[in-house]
Amino acid sequence: MSSPLTPEQASAELDAHTREMVRWHFSPETGCPYWLDRAKTFGFDPLEDVQCFADISKFDLFDDEILRKEDPARFIPKAFGDRPYNVFETGGTTGMPKQRIGWDDYKTDYTEFSDHYGPDFFPSKANWLMVGPTGPRRLRMAIEHLANIRGGACYFIDLDPRWVKRLIGMGEMKMAKLYQEHVIDQAATIIRHRDIGCLFTTPKLLESLAERMSLADAGIRGVFAGGTTMTPQYVRFIEEEVLEGKINFAPTYGNTLMGLAISKKRGPGEYSLTYHAPQPRAVLRIVNPDAPEELMPYDEYGRVELTTMTKEFFMPRFLERDEAIRRRPCDEFPWDGVGDVRPFQSGTKTVIEGVY
Repeated sequence: MSSPLTPEQASAELDAHTREMVRWHFSPETGCPYWLDRAKTFGFDPLEDVQCFADISKFDLFDDEILRKEDPARFIPKAFGDRPYNVFETGGTTGMPKQRIGWDDYKTDYTEFSDHYGPDFFPSKANWLMVGPTGPRRLRMAIEHLANIRGGACYFIDLDPRWVKRLIGMGEMKMAKLYQEHVIDQAATIIRHRDIGCLFTTPKLLESLAERMSLADAGIRGVFAGGTTMTPQYVRFIEEEVLEGKINFAPTYGNTLMGLAISKKRGPGEYSLTYHAPQPRAVLRIVNPDAPEELMPYDEYGRVELTTMTKEFFMPRFLERDEAIRRRPCDEFPWDGVGDVRPFQSGTKTVIEGVY
C-alpha cells in the first residue's frame, strides 16, 4: 500500500478519484437510490460542483444513524444490478447495528495490506488464527482472504464485543473476565494443536494469550493487531514483553466503514504509532472538534474525520468516535497520517472499549 507518488502527485490522484467516485454515485446510470434521492435536497450539483477533494466540504457531515435506519439495498449502485452482496455490521453496543453492504472492497484492502508486508514479515503459506468478532463482521472474511492469498488457511475463535461492552457497562467485571478467559482458552487450544504461524487479535487479548504461553516458542512469527488504543508505552510493552522481541508486529487502525489504515515503519526505540488511510479510496483528516470544516495544525490532537469513496460505498465527512494527532506525510505514504489514536474525549470522560 505504500506509494511511490510525491505529495503533489498523490493530491492530484485524490482529486481525480474524487471526481470519478462522485460521478459514479450521483449519475442516474450508475448511482445508488440513497444518494440519487439525497442529491435532490442539496444546494449544489455534485456532478458539476465537486471537482476536487476539497469540494467534499460541500456535503454535510454524514450521520451514521442513516446506516441503522436505511435498508442497505438503497446503497446498491445501479451499475451493480442484481449482483449478490454481503451485509457487514459495525461493532456498536446495543440496538440496531449500523450496516454496510459490500462486494470486493475488503479483498482490495487486504490484498494491499498483504503486498505491503513481505513474505518474511508474515511467512508465506503459514496458517492464521483470528481471535476476534466473526459473524456479520467484514473482518472475518478479510482475515481469511489475507491468509488465503498468502497461501495459508485461517482458523477462527469468535467473540461478541457487544456482550463484553454490555457486561463492563453493567459493572459485571467478573463476568467480562470469565468471558475473556473462555475466548483465550479456545485460542490457546488451537495454537497448541494446529500449525499456526500468524495471528490476528486485539492488543488486550494478545496480552492475555501471552500470559498462557510463549507465542514465539509456539511458532507465531507475525502478529496483526488492532481494535483498542495503543499508547507508545503499551506498544513497547507488547513488542518487548508480550512478543519477546521475536515476533513481527503490525498494528493497524481500521473499521467496516473505512477499511484498513497501515502503520508507518518505525525506527529503533520509536513506539508512537502513525496510521495512513488507503488513499484515495479512503481519506482520514484531523479536524477541529468544534469546527469540523477546519483542519487541525500538524502535531496537534483533533477529531478523526473519515471520507470513504469506492464504487461500492460513498460516505463523505463522517466524524469518527476517535481523536488523534495530525501527522505529516512520510516516505511510505505521501499524505497525512493520524497518530496516537484514542477514543474521542477519553481524557475528559469514561470510554468503554472492552476487548475490541
